[in-house]
Amino acid sequence: MNKNKKDNLVQKFQTNRMLLLAKIKVVLTLSTLITSLGMTSYSVNADTSQETTMKVRNTMAKMASKEDTTPPENVTAADFIEIFEKLSGAYPGFRKAHAKGVCAAGKFLPNQNAAYFNDSELLSDESFPVTIRYSLGGGNPNADERVPGVRGTGIQITLPSGAKHNFTGNSAPVFAGKDPETFFGLLKTFLPDASGKPDPRKTGAYIMVNPSTRANARWSQTTPAPVSFANTPYFGLHTFFYTNYANEQLKFRWELQPNLGNKGLSKEQAASMSSEFLADKLKEQVSNPETEVSFTLIANIGKDEDTNIDPSQQWPSDREKVTLGKVVIDSVGSESCNPINFDPNVMSKGFSPSDDPVLRMRSPAYGISFGKRMTNQ
Repeated sequence: MNKNKKDNLVQKFQTNRMLLLAKIKVVLTLSTLITSLGMTSYSVNADTSQETTMKVRNTMAKMASKEDTTPPENVTAADFIEIFEKLSGAYPGFRKAHAKGVCAAGKFLPNQNAAYFNDSELLSDESFPVTIRYSLGGGNPNADERVPGVRGTGIQITLPSGAKHNFTGNSAPVFAGKDPETFFGLLKTFLPDASGKPDPRKTGAYIMVNPSTRANARWSQTTPAPVSFANTPYFGLHTFFYTNYANEQLKFRWELQPNLGNKGLSKEQAASMSSEFLADKLKEQVSNPETEVSFTLIANIGKDEDTNIDPSQQWPSDREKVTLGKVVIDSVGSESCNPINFDPNVMSKGFSPSDDPVLRMRSPAYGISFGKRMTNQ
C-alpha cells in the first residue's frame, strides 16, 4: 500500500470516528444524579433510529476499557461509605447518603382487615406513632432541591410491645443495579479522571454494557423534581416476606403512594424556586387545616416467578395490591430523626428480609454511616 493511500484511509477512519462521536454526543444525554444508594441517567433521542441507537451503544462499549465497564468483585459496606464521600465530599456529622432532609412526626393508621397481614402486630391496633425523615439523594447536605433526582423516606413505626418497624424507600421504583457490585461500578464512573472531571462516556458505556442499570437511568432522565415531599411516591425496592401464625409465607414489595397526588415541577417552575424549599413546602401543607398530608401504604403480593433478589427489576403492574394502612403527617421540623438509623432490615414479628444482596448490604452500610454520624465523623 502506498503512503498516500494509507494516509487517506487513516484520515477516512478518523473522520468517521469523529462523526460517530458527534452523533453519540447528540443522541446520548447523561446526568450525574447520585442517590442514597445512587443513580445515573441517560436517554436516547426518540427520533433516533434503532439502528443508530445500536451503533452508538456498541461504539461506546468498544471505546471504554473492560476495566471501565466491568463491575468490581467483593465490594464491602466500607467501600460504599468511602466512595460516597469521594463523590459528595466529607461532611462530618451527616448521613453519608441522603444527607439533606427534614424530620416529621405523625401516626400510622393500620388497615386491620388487610388480607394476609391481619394477624401481624404491625396491624394490631387503630393507631401507632411514627417518625419520618424525607430526604434528597446524595451525601451533600447543601444540595440544590430544584434539581431532579431521587428523593427518599425513612419511616419508623413504634409498636405497643416496644418493637420498631422500619420502612426505607426511594422515589425511583427500581434500583441502579442488580447487586452491590454493579451499583458500585456505576458509582466509580462518576469519579474524576486525570482531567479533574468525570468522563460521561465512561458512564454511558457502563450503562450500555450493564443492562440492570438502565431502568433506573431512564427513570432519572424523565422524572422532574417534585413539588413537595408530600407529592412524591416512595418504593421499598426490595422483596420482603411475611409469615403468619399458620406458618404460611408470602412475599411482597411495598410502596407508599401520596394521597395529595404525584406532582412534579416544570423546568420553568423549578427555576423560579429557592434552592431550599421542600421543608417549608411540607410545613405549609401540614399546617393547612383543610389539607391532610398522608400516604397509603401498599403491599404488592408477589408470585413465584417474580424475582426475590434483583431490585433493578420491577414486578408486573398487575400484581395483587393490599392496603396495609395510612401514614398521616402531623408535624414537621423536630430533631427526633437524629438518633434513628432507618435500617430497612429492622422489622416486627413475622416479617423478614429476602436474600437480595443490595438489601443485605444496607445494614452494614447504614451502621457505618450511623456510627460516623454519632461521633461527628
